[in-house]
Amino acid sequence: MNVIIRTDSSLEIGSGHVMRCLTLADFLAKEGARVRFICRELHGNLIDFIRSKGYMVHRLSAGGLQQSPHRTTYDHWLTVDKKTDANEIKSILTETEEQIDWLVIDHYAIDLEWEQAVRQYVGGVMVIDDLANRRHDCDLLLDQNFFENAQERYRNLVPPHCTKLLGPEYALLRPEFREMRAKMPERDGIVNRIMVFFGGVDVTNETAKALEAVRSLDRPDITVDVVIGDSNPYAAQIKDMGSHIANIRLHYQTEKMADLMARADLAIGGGGITTWERCCMGLPCLIIAVADNQVPIGYASEKAGVSRYLGSSNEVTSECLAKELAEIISQSDRIQKMGRRSKALVDGQGARRLVSQINGSYDQRSRDEGRSARIRTAGSD
Repeated sequence: MNVIIRTDSSLEIGSGHVMRCLTLADFLAKEGARVRFICRELHGNLIDFIRSKGYMVHRLSAGGLQQSPHRTTYDHWLTVDKKTDANEIKSILTETEEQIDWLVIDHYAIDLEWEQAVRQYVGGVMVIDDLANRRHDCDLLLDQNFFENAQERYRNLVPPHCTKLLGPEYALLRPEFREMRAKMPERDGIVNRIMVFFGGVDVTNETAKALEAVRSLDRPDITVDVVIGDSNPYAAQIKDMGSHIANIRLHYQTEKMADLMARADLAIGGGGITTWERCCMGLPCLIIAVADNQVPIGYASEKAGVSRYLGSSNEVTSECLAKELAEIISQSDRIQKMGRRSKALVDGQGARRLVSQINGSYDQRSRDEGRSARIRTAGSD
């Protein structure tokens, strides 16, 4: 099976789309699929990182499209207009000698118009989305986030034949989270270690805000693991701040996230895909939304009792965070309960379930194509 994944990363887009696509790619590759990526060379991209994981990347040059009040919020992420982007994709697809069985799209700027333009060149289209703000022409749709009205959100946005995979039971988590989860002892609710992580970029520098809160907390008995990505523009500032606060441990672009989450008793972070990694590990979190699409996730996760949502990054001050931090640290029973609810929400098997659906749809399509070929052959006799 041949799979191409269309996604991007940049200082504005962040790293989350690429990281969850890499998780999917790894699971597909283990099943024997050949996986390639198509990414645009945007400022702060992760193309070299994808290649370091063993995947071929078709590079698209960055364009000059700027945000306009006449465009939707995310259109400018492509840096070219949708027609141009789709035409570039078609050129790649038509130059490929093998049949492309699946085109996977994880991009907020891509919608029905783009998908219809490339549809004839691939066997099936899968979309990863969580905005539910535009129509799609796809066979599979994944929204791994938790919403009470999940089924209603895409009611008129996908074709009737589309299989919708909705909720954290399909969360794309790397195998180490599931494996580490199985070895973890139950937490007692006492906070001896805190983990701080706001994604690979953290363009609003929430990490510094969290460090200020930890400093004002004045608890040298609590160890704090701070994780930042290679693309973090404030790395030097974070390193300097950490050197002046007791028991701060700084981790750069670490691949030991599951281990750090297992050792932590509480987290401070954003409301992106890391939300489901924390839930899988039963790690309660104080969430600050660093993007508009993280706001509903923050509210929903608090309502589910797995996190404490503090608000958007422009609303939450270090003083507010310090107050919330001190309060929750004193509530060990609450922390224990949040941890148990988190683990019940996400079991770490999502990628396996998704790949099973992809393989099942591929096998069914192959059977249908074989049946059609036999009918055509019989009709010509």
